[in-house]
Parts: sequence; structure tokens; C-alpha cells
Amino acid sequence: MSEERSVDVAIIGLGSAGLYALGKVRPTGKSVVAIDGGELGTTCARVGCMPSKAIIQVAEDFHRREVYPRCGIEGGDQLRLDKEKAMEYVRDLRDTFVDRVLSNSSDNFPEGMLIESYARFVEPGLLETDDGQRIRAKAVVIATGSRPIVPEAWQPFADDIITTDSFFEQETLPESCAVVGLGVIGLELGQAMARLGVEVTGIDIAETIGGISDPEVAKQAVTILGKEFPIWLGQPAELARAEDGRIRVSAGECSVVVDKVFASLGRQPNLDRLNLAAAGVPLDERGIPVYNRHTMQVDNLPIYIAGDADAERPLLHEAGYEGRIAGHNAATGSNTAFQRKPPLNIVFSDPNIVQVGKRFDELDPETTAVGQMAIPPVGRALILANNKGLIRVYADKATGRMLGAEMICVRGEHLGHLLNWSIDEGLTVGELLQKPFYHPVMEEALQAALYDLYHKVDAKNDSPIPELQPL
Repeated sequence: MSEERSVDVAIIGLGSAGLYALGKVRPTGKSVVAIDGGELGTTCARVGCMPSKAIIQVAEDFHRREVYPRCGIEGGDQLRLDKEKAMEYVRDLRDTFVDRVLSNSSDNFPEGMLIESYARFVEPGLLETDDGQRIRAKAVVIATGSRPIVPEAWQPFADDIITTDSFFEQETLPESCAVVGLGVIGLELGQAMARLGVEVTGIDIAETIGGISDPEVAKQAVTILGKEFPIWLGQPAELARAEDGRIRVSAGECSVVVDKVFASLGRQPNLDRLNLAAAGVPLDERGIPVYNRHTMQVDNLPIYIAGDADAERPLLHEAGYEGRIAGHNAATGSNTAFQRKPPLNIVFSDPNIVQVGKRFDELDPETTAVGQMAIPPVGRALILANNKGLIRVYADKATGRMLGAEMICVRGEHLGHLLNWSIDEGLTVGELLQKPFYHPVMEEALQAALYDLYHKVDAKNDSPIPELQPL
């Protein structure tokens, strides 16, 4: 049996959440070890946020040629795409992002801080790694991330299934692909592939796409994106081997034969290696450790969880925030409760799909006012040749306090941030209308939605003119 090594804090997993946790532990002077047996460099940089935006940009640039004729620009029909070079470019950018993460983290760790191995609990406070090391820790942060979900029934087709973890390793793109799961990643990469010449079919068992719960926004999203590739909703996808050796994908009465299937069915937390039972960790009905989302503490144990491992909000900014909370409390033992930020979800489809604060299906229709603005007449959107979509904003009917929004519109990523900050500050719709709105910008569409909302709330400003603020 190996000799035990004692530390104040052990962090299992060195993705975004683990790195942010480490960033809070190290300044305290507490002894810390980071344990990770997978590929370093974070999910975001390797297979998530960053490389996906790279290929989305390539797709948008190539797709833009379709509006050239109306602008008097000739020759767009002569543009051609080299798919292999495009994928090589995306991988090169991906490698740059990963190298930056490593050069600012594990490459500079003092000797012994990083253990490149998987770990599991042997008993409360005691970890054992696959390479035989034993770590006795006063506190443990679980930041093990997640991996793509692929149904067991699909295993016979494994060679023809692409996931987010393998997508960017493809040397080229397939001629045809069924994208199963039209959440954030499915929509983003599905639309990108379609714009890069792949014959894409999108499938989801849900009746909506992009996580939208507002029925009016959802209707717009399906109509807009459905013009770029077929979208089948409401039925599960089933796979079978076609006569020509490719894959037949069926959903209800619909069926298509494709070269590849892109499985975008979500991600599952990497918890199965940890032997959580040995640490006395209680699990909920999903098999996730029971934890306090304001302290990130698991039950009453000296164990904390952060990032994708807790399966709450699998987003980088959330992983960073949770990692900071977990790292602070693991190092100090104070178990301080911190306020969580309003939700902000962005699908980098074109147009963007954005959800801020409370979702439509979380609202009480009796106490909520809804304002909206359709995008077609918006001047800035017309200039961008992207005047399609809808903005819907929600406020408390009695007080006018902003509650949330859902939208599909060009440059919605920026509008989402403005609304998120406003909700976090507790602003009312009247107070938002007192802010300056430049011309011509997409923020004017938000302004119009807010005017519509303002007339539906009971609480008004002291000024009879909402955009003016009395001294």
C-alpha cells in the first residue's frame, strides 16, 4: 500500500470549474493537489464553446454569399468551400485555445500539484488514484465535468456516430448527417454543417428547439431554422442499418438515410469513477450528489461540487462561478452562501436564440406582463439582411420589475447580456426605458419590446414620459 499524502484541498478534475476552484484555493496558502486523468485544456477550449464558434463563423462567412446579389456584389456564386481545409483551420484555432489554457495553468504548476490520473474515494477524506497514490484531504472539490450521452441501443452504429467530443477530430464533413437533439450544440453545429454543404436533417423528441419555452418564440425559431434544414419534432429517433451500409434514421413516420449521425442528446456528469458511496455522499433521484447551490457543499460533508458534474447549468460562466464558490469554501471551511446570478443561455445559431432570467414556462400568467417586438421592420436588422425573429420580454405586472426574456434575433447575444444585467440589478421596465438607446442598433428592437411591456404593467415612473427621469 502506498504512503498517504496529506493536503488541505484536493480538486478532482481540472476543467473550467476545477481551475477556478484552484484559483481560489492557492492564494489562501493552503496545500492543494489537482487530480485529472483525462485530456487537459477544458471542455470549452477543446470540444465546446471555442471550436464550435470557429466553425460557426466559417459557416456564416460562406453563407453570406447568398445576399451578395441583392447588394450588387457579383461573383459570390463562384465561391467554393474546401471542407478539409475548413476543418483543419478550426482544429488549429482549437489547439491555440487549448495551448493558452495550458500555458496559463498546468504548465506552470509547481512540482507535485498535478496528478495526471483518475481518482476515487476509498473512505471519507481519502482518495486513491489509478496510478496507486493515496491522498488524504481535509476538503475535496468534485469538478469532473461531463461526457456526451450516446444511447446503449446505438452502440452497433458507433463507427458512424459523431459526438461533440469527436466532431472536431473529423478531417472533413460528411455528405449527409442526421442531427439528433436540437438543443444548443445540435442547433449550432447542425446549422453550421448545413451552411457548409452537408445535407442535414434535425430531429428532437421535444416539440421545441434550442431550449425555448415561449411558444411564440419557439414557433419563430422552427420556421426560421426549418428553412435551412428539415426539422422533425415530437418523436424519438431510431437507427437501423440501410441496405447500402449507411444509417437509416427514423422518427415517427419520417425517415432518412445518412452517412453520419451527430448525437447531441446532452451530456452526463462524470461521477461513476468516484465511488461516492465510500465517502457517504447522498445522491438524488438522478444520481447527482445532494448539494447546496449557494455554498456548493455536498450535504454536510467537507466535499464540494462544481461545473458540469452537478448537472445544473452546464455553461462556462456558471462553471467558473460555482468553481469560485467551491474553492473558497473548501479552502476556508466557512461554507459561505453566495447569491447566484440570473440564468443566461445563448444559442449561437443565426439568428441567436437567447433566454434570460425566468423562462416563459416558469412565469405566473396572472401576475406577469409580456411585451414583444417582431424583428422584420427593424432598420438595423434590415441592413444586416437578417430581419427575422421575435423578442419577448417579461415583467412583474404590479411592480414592473424585469423578470426575464426569450428571443430569436440577430445579435441577440448582446441584448441578452443587457437584460441579464438589468434583472440582476432589479431594474423595472420604466428604469430600463430611461437608459439611452443609440440609432440604428439592434437595441432599438429591445427598446420597442420594452415600450410594449411598459404599457402593460401597473407601476409607472414618476414622469409621464417613461424615457425621461425627473430631477
